[in-house]
Amino acid sequence: MRLLLIADTHLPKRAKDLPAQVWSEVDDADVVIHAGDWVEPELLDELESRAKRLVACWGNNDGPELRARLPERADVELGGVRFTVTHETGAAAGREARMARAYPDTDVLVFGHSHIPWDATAATGLRLLNPGSPTDRRRQPFCTYMTATVRGGALHDVELHRLDRG
Repeated sequence: MRLLLIADTHLPKRAKDLPAQVWSEVDDADVVIHAGDWVEPELLDELESRAKRLVACWGNNDGPELRARLPERADVELGGVRFTVTHETGAAAGREARMARAYPDTDVLVFGHSHIPWDATAATGLRLLNPGSPTDRRRQPFCTYMTATVRGGALHDVELHRLDRG
């Protein structure tokens, strides 16, 4: 099962659309995971119609319409792996231990908010993934997203992809 992980798209404030490379990944993915900060509902509409399956939550920049359509926290089992998708996880310092306590029944926590890619594993085995942002790099050198696969009840092939600045 091929996964696409994105967050912090901030459309149309930070970009008019997702980069073509990301849309290609949407088409190839079995599941698209979006960890919030959509800003406007049009991207949600398009991903719902185009993605084979969408798992998503709202973020702090998402207004009432998006919050009415999306949960603050999305929990799903994909191929025997338990995922939680949420937007904010607080400060980077102590994140792994704090999230392991907050999500004891989760195998993979996908989050956003900082626009800073993150791939770490807590002592409990909880994998924490932040794909960064495909549209707003903030203090990062590149805009980013992640792909991964679920195979044999485990997460594999987690890859951070950089997007050209142009």
